[in-house]
Amino acid sequence: MAQHANVAGIVGWHNSGKTTLVVALVRELTARGHRVSTVKHAHHKFDVDTPGKDSWQHRDAGAAEVMVGSENRWALMHELRGAPEPDLDTLLSHMSPVDLILVEGFKSAEIDKIEVYRDGLGEPALALTDNHIVAVACATQIENLGPAVTRLNPDDVGSVADFIENHWSLTNARSPAQVEKT
Repeated sequence: MAQHANVAGIVGWHNSGKTTLVVALVRELTARGHRVSTVKHAHHKFDVDTPGKDSWQHRDAGAAEVMVGSENRWALMHELRGAPEPDLDTLLSHMSPVDLILVEGFKSAEIDKIEVYRDGLGEPALALTDNHIVAVACATQIENLGPAVTRLNPDDVGSVADFIENHWSLTNARSPAQVEKT
């Protein structure tokens, strides 16, 4: 992961609010002038393509990769065709350099992570057993968290972004004028 030194994991149990926090953080951090990308782990079979479209037909015919490009964006679809699921390092190697990559999911990845925790999900806090969790965003107190784990308010996105800027040493933010030019 040397190419991407600033990789921040956002983990938690299903329905804990991970996606809500990631979206809010992307908005907040980009408003502060940081270039942010995301990686989302999907536990289910997913498809970004539409059956019947040309690119889908290319994949259906057996293409290993299909790239679609337009004036607004490009996307590369890589078919595993029975190969093992790639690990986080492999996925990150395909990403362009940015100030920060927020990784949603990948609970077992050995990267510094923020856990989003909600009471009532019937699961213990991951931070109780994962030494890579550096902060927990939770509206209530969690017992037995060590002093090295920072407690964050998930509803105060500004303070979570402040923590990220500090912990991941994000110092290359552009001014708002520079952000408008890009």
